[in-house]
Amino acid sequence: MSEPIDVAVGVLVRDDGSFLLAQRPEGKPMAGYWEFPGGKLEAGESVFDALVREFDEELGLRIVGAHPWVRRVVVYPHATVRLHFWRSDGEGRGWLNEPEPREGQGFRWERIEQLTTEPWLEGALPVRRWMRLPWTYAISSASTMGVDAFLAALDRRIADGAIEQLQLREPAMGETAFAALFDAVNARCTAHRVRLLVNSAHPKSYWSLADGVHLSSRELMRLERRPTIDWCFASCHDAAELARAGELGLDAAVLGPVGPTASHPDAELLGWPGFAEIAKATSLPVYALGGLTRQDLTAAHDAGAHGVAMIRAAWA
Repeated sequence: MSEPIDVAVGVLVRDDGSFLLAQRPEGKPMAGYWEFPGGKLEAGESVFDALVREFDEELGLRIVGAHPWVRRVVVYPHATVRLHFWRSDGEGRGWLNEPEPREGQGFRWERIEQLTTEPWLEGALPVRRWMRLPWTYAISSASTMGVDAFLAALDRRIADGAIEQLQLREPAMGETAFAALFDAVNARCTAHRVRLLVNSAHPKSYWSLADGVHLSSRELMRLERRPTIDWCFASCHDAAELARAGELGLDAAVLGPVGPTASHPDAELLGWPGFAEIAKATSLPVYALGGLTRQDLTAAHDAGAHGVAMIRAAWA
């Protein structure tokens, strides 16, 4: 296979959650298909500079802020491309002006809950899944906090709208106690549409009762194929594990530790430079983990993370 063509792809997301799609015009390969706007990198050009140029040339938009997100190689009949997806959030913060089709292409602001555009280019299809991922990923702490205190904190966070996605991970908890905790947590998550994943340390029977599974790094590297489950995440600590998560077609990964944690005080830290180096080639969204809070989202985005995963900070 020849060396892929590098293409900058911009995912512009408004504050209401809608995102910009463009339709390929007549005269281009796969005309009529919908995609996220962008274009080929010129010699010596960075992805960000390519986004600025392409969005100005094609849509009259001025990109002023964007961060790396995911990178994927896609083979089309006419070309093999390496898509560098960058995300830009918020009109006035991420971009200026309103789009105008300068190449005769159609465009539309879409919402993931109610898509009206078909067909999509193959390379754009995974973004449908990624757009359903919130920026934060909470991890349970019932064994440390106590079950009653944890459930009270979960209730508060749900009421605040601060929890959209939760991993239930209590490997030190006995079987009977965990069964009761799962029932209590699952009822709350189901009632309030919080995505619940169960860590693979717990029996597989819980995975299908919840929305999916979060694999340990050991389980990730042992598997030959993705579990047959709706949502599947994994914990990763290095480039090999993150690459394996991509090969298996998982939905997201957690990479760390970025900073020091009370639970693993002697762990070797990645820091943001180390995280960015590993995440730069990721083919799936990655959450940063390790002593982080919601206030670290900007730093996480700059390093190529989708968002942050939190244990203690999720319940503070």
